[in-house]
Amino acid sequence: MSTTFYMPSLNVIGDGSLMEAINYIKEQGFKQGFIVSDKVLNKIGVVKHITDLLDEQHIASVVFDKTQPNPTISNVNDGLALLKQHDCDFVVSLGGGSPHDCAKGIALVASNGRKIADYEGVDQSKKPQLPLIAINTTAGTASEMTRFTIITDEKRHVKMAIIDKHTTPVLSVNDPSLMIGMPASLTAATGMDALTHAIEAYVSTAATPITDAVALKAIELIQANLPTAVEEGKNIVAREQMAYAQFMAGMAFNNASLGYVHAMAHQLGGFYDLPHGVCNAVLLPHVQRYNAQVCSQRLKEIANSLGVNVLTMSAEQGANAAINAIEKLAKKVGIPAGLGTLGVKVDDIPLLANNALKDVCGLTNPKQASHEEICKIFLAAM
Repeated sequence: MSTTFYMPSLNVIGDGSLMEAINYIKEQGFKQGFIVSDKVLNKIGVVKHITDLLDEQHIASVVFDKTQPNPTISNVNDGLALLKQHDCDFVVSLGGGSPHDCAKGIALVASNGRKIADYEGVDQSKKPQLPLIAINTTAGTASEMTRFTIITDEKRHVKMAIIDKHTTPVLSVNDPSLMIGMPASLTAATGMDALTHAIEAYVSTAATPITDAVALKAIELIQANLPTAVEEGKNIVAREQMAYAQFMAGMAFNNASLGYVHAMAHQLGGFYDLPHGVCNAVLLPHVQRYNAQVCSQRLKEIANSLGVNVLTMSAEQGANAAINAIEKLAKKVGIPAGLGTLGVKVDDIPLLANNALKDVCGLTNPKQASHEEICKIFLAAM
């Protein structure tokens, strides 16, 4: 059985990598950039820093800063109209997962036409998106290097999962100097999002030796560096290690896909407009408790990467140790204890479960669930 491995052709990581990206843009001969970001990054001057660097290279740009925390179809449509108005020939996404996903949606429709909803599912497009340079300011989603794009359909109140090789950026940038300003709560949420990516990829039915290797290393780095990054935001060493960790977790899930944590979290984000990383963090131990029925050995190996001495443990004991370690880390970095504290309502669970079972991310979960079982997981996470 053959395996295809997806990632951008060029990736720069580490302090100073932003300038490498600017030089790359200049070398490509691009003329008019379309920068997709959000109002916060624009207000604090991060967007201006990028436009100034482009100006120095005589590259024009226009800014779209209306990306919402959970980017919507309307965000994509508004951005697309502005891009066409200025006849932009490349796109820069600046921020975390939301600007990256919004930029992918805009760039994909710009080159393929039709509507973004037409590309829900796997590889529904015909042509590559406009060239996209993805500059990361968080350490979690890995959207800067993946073929995954999540866009909220406001009318259906669901998050559409678009998994398409044509949405892969041409260049990903992870400069930890851009991550220093992340508040502790965002650092924790994005870090736990990266942990979820690595764990779901490792227990995925589509896992390979390549994805296994990067997933386990990502888990190890997150365990070792996330608490420091949360507590000491200006610690450049911890920030850089988290940048590597989230990138490797992205390599893992970009090729092994995900599972029910993401399938369920997408529904919470689409229905209640909740932060994705927090939803993942709350659901993660509960879904793995369900998965332990069929992949306890894999979870034991995850426990080892989480710093647990599993040498004398059985597979079942190791799986329990992994779940306990996940909960301990989540508590240490300040993740809410349950979905109830986020405003999730028990009465909504049947609908949330129904939509979760339609999410493509659930296809590679190690054990396929019934509607009743998904409801039980949601209830356990309340």
